[in-house]
Amino acid sequence: MSELKQTFNSSLGKKLIMALTGLFLSLFLIVHLGGNLLLFSNDDGYSFNMYANFLTHFPPIEVIAYLLYLAIIVHAIYALVLTIKNRKARSVGYAVATKSPVSFSSKNMGLLGSILLVFIVIHMGDFWYKYKFTHDVGYKEYRTDITSGERTVTDFKPEKPDFEHSLSYADNTEITRVKDIHSRVANSFSILWYVVIYVIAMVALSFHLLHGFESAFRTFGWVHRKYLPIIKFVGVWLFAVIIPLGFAAMPIVYYLQSLK
Repeated sequence: MSELKQTFNSSLGKKLIMALTGLFLSLFLIVHLGGNLLLFSNDDGYSFNMYANFLTHFPPIEVIAYLLYLAIIVHAIYALVLTIKNRKARSVGYAVATKSPVSFSSKNMGLLGSILLVFIVIHMGDFWYKYKFTHDVGYKEYRTDITSGERTVTDFKPEKPDFEHSLSYADNTEITRVKDIHSRVANSFSILWYVVIYVIAMVALSFHLLHGFESAFRTFGWVHRKYLPIIKFVGVWLFAVIIPLGFAAMPIVYYLQSLK
């Protein structure tokens, strides 16, 4: 046990924990983006509201969610510890400053991570916390004709303050009542400063993943020349380009729609 503790207290051990939590968070980003793309469904928020309801009421998902929160905290703490340790060990700065994106990412991981941490706090406070623990989020009632598939939507005000969601049937109509997080998102994305913060965070995420994804594999020693090009390709195009662009597109599109 003491050897295991000593291993994880070493610089290599801290880097291994950073790599493990980082890859876990990277996988989460793929799933999170897939769910958030439901914001582009033209269905009065039905798909996104049902997705949010599923995430917060399906026990296995809730367990994974708390593991995610733990991973964020551990990743941030170990990043801070390693950053402080590296700065103390490097009393002399770089003689030559390169301008390549990879070099910028590797030398500014602490700054990029700090931007992302502040964004996560703002983002979760505005959506997750208010969705789960406050009454600031309204409700929608969706009535779907089972035969034709036609759906109507109206605002719904529950009689009980602890109401979460319900599903019932009347004749050939399915009646679904859920929290309306979609309207909350649309409202937040109609505020220019919020959109700017969101986009800046996605730029930081892009540079963070540009270095961090490949770095995690190097920490594990998985850098065989046969697979390194694949790792680089996935790290650049999926994690540093597609995922940040996908997330950034949401607030931009919603903001432009709010101007019409």
